[in-house]
Amino acid sequence: MKKLVFSLLIFGLLFNCKNAQESNGKLNIVTTTTMITDLVSNVGGDKINIQGLMGSGVDPHLYKASEGDVSKLANADIIFYGGLHLEGKLVEVFEKMGHQNIKTIAVSDALDESTLISSESFAGNYDPHIWFNIDYWIQITEYVARNLSKENPENKSFFQANSKTYIEKLQVLKEKLRATIETLPQDKRILVTAHDAFNYFGIAFDFEVVGLQGLSTATEAGVQDVQKLAAFIIDKQVKAIFVESSVPKRTIEALQAAVISKKHDVAIGGTLYSDALGNAGTLEGTYIGMFEYNVKTIVNALK
Repeated sequence: MKKLVFSLLIFGLLFNCKNAQESNGKLNIVTTTTMITDLVSNVGGDKINIQGLMGSGVDPHLYKASEGDVSKLANADIIFYGGLHLEGKLVEVFEKMGHQNIKTIAVSDALDESTLISSESFAGNYDPHIWFNIDYWIQITEYVARNLSKENPENKSFFQANSKTYIEKLQVLKEKLRATIETLPQDKRILVTAHDAFNYFGIAFDFEVVGLQGLSTATEAGVQDVQKLAAFIIDKQVKAIFVESSVPKRTIEALQAAVISKKHDVAIGGTLYSDALGNAGTLEGTYIGMFEYNVKTIVNALK
């Protein structure tokens, strides 16, 4: 019954939707995660109106659209979302928007699927945490600029210039992070977190990455998962494990307790930003600032 009511609400809002593009001529853009909002803002600048659905600390795997969200989506010219089932509970909403000729763009479509990490649990699915590969984020920046230019050709040169500037910053970021990580011995590059959000990071920067939960936080970790990972931490003499800002810390605290009960000391090395950026207006509230913070936190805790 709730599903029927929600579907009727969506169609009602779409039916009543007037001209989505405001009289100022700017594109109305709606984005899902904070990472995508930050990227599109960097490319679109003051030539777009942008609204992000999710804020700091919000888990996109579990996010459900509110009535206000549906209204925002229904009035958009373009919706940018992650794809690869990242926003699993919004798929039905996006499909309905597409049927009403509202352009919905999965930023993951910019990438070659053959280069993505396959899911061991779900055949044909891929790890959606693509923002932790900076090279992917560069490709996605170019993809966003192309799509904004297609919808708003009079500002094409503006979008392309912003894209170029942002990509240069991302390239600098990559080298800066690599230099920081080089200060950490190879045998200490083991990253244990709440869920499998950092596998692309691990490949890019040569870390062994282990998540207590799977790719989606919708999958709960069981007692056997905790005990198995505790044994791994002791065997590898891992010094610190990490909480994630968008995942309840109780899972990592349970893991720490399991390790300590076996007479091995492991610290909680800090909180990492995984599925969402930090608070708006802070350095960690940007993609670049988030990545710098994460790497410093990881390296300092594992040294």
